[in-house]
Amino acid sequence: MKSCAASSTKNWSKQPALQANPDGLDELRELVDEIGQTAQAARTLPLTFDDALWRTLESSELTRLSGTDDAGPAAAAVVLGSLARHAAAVPIAETDVLATWLATAAGLNVPTSGPLTVATELVALWPQCGPILATKRGPDALQVTLVTAPTITSVGHNLAGEPRATVKFDAAATDAVHLPLTVADELTVRGAWCRCIQIVGAFDAAAELTVAHTATRVQFGRPLNAHQAVQHAVASMLGEIERARAATTLAVTAAAQYGFADARTAYATSVAKVAVGRAVAPVTTIAHQLHGAIGTTAEHPLWRATMRARSWADEFGTAGWHARRLAFLTTTSDPWDVTVGRI
Repeated sequence: MKSCAASSTKNWSKQPALQANPDGLDELRELVDEIGQTAQAARTLPLTFDDALWRTLESSELTRLSGTDDAGPAAAAVVLGSLARHAAAVPIAETDVLATWLATAAGLNVPTSGPLTVATELVALWPQCGPILATKRGPDALQVTLVTAPTITSVGHNLAGEPRATVKFDAAATDAVHLPLTVADELTVRGAWCRCIQIVGAFDAAAELTVAHTATRVQFGRPLNAHQAVQHAVASMLGEIERARAATTLAVTAAAQYGFADARTAYATSVAKVAVGRAVAPVTTIAHQLHGAIGTTAEHPLWRATMRARSWADEFGTAGWHARRLAFLTTTSDPWDVTVGRI
């Protein structure tokens, strides 16, 4: 009898990173995919900022989309997901969705070109790429400081090689802007939203590699994907990915329709962070199990996808943190409002 899993995995093809609103985004998706493919040769560990890729993205006007009227979150999601699928070494989420918005909210003048990044009390993301919006959450306000000449200490990287560090600066020589705590909450929502999209993009890369590997690798005289256990493993992985994609697409749609400051977007983003976070372990584990030792080598592209997914899952709130937030909303809100997402 032919396995249903075999049918589902053989019919699986490369998925677009996200399709919150597919109308008018196909050309953008193709453009970003083409740009991402040209940068594949620039991968190193630890990662260094891909200046050539950034210049290409900037000349194509793809680095600051989320806040524009003619593009917005849906277009930004396409860029984020596609670049994540290609393991692009640029701080696109930090520049577009986080730092540019935060600078505007704080009334701070930042360059209109070149990368930007943010630093929370925990870590600075891509700290040596450009100006840093340093944030500190106090009991009554979020302090935001534009740091152009920071002292970078404890320089390191996450599992995927992306730069992370501690930033020090002279607080007395800078003027911190105090913003409402709602801005701090929105920063978390925006960051979690970005990471969900990027993780789904990384999932797609891992799935594409795994499907191709199991189709071409021969074991015991047959391709790996001819073995029923392998078929079921791949089908399970793809099911986890599609569950994560569905939740993330809802969050993208909410941001596009209501904006990031809306409670419905925050709710949808927490749902997505939980769904995506729960999928990280099974997706990455199955991908590496089916690749064997070859998937862990520095030359193989699989680890670029799986290690990004594992690293991003813990940033801007873990799945557990967002699950507790959802539990609080469930117990303190009207049940019907929770059911329909009207929080």
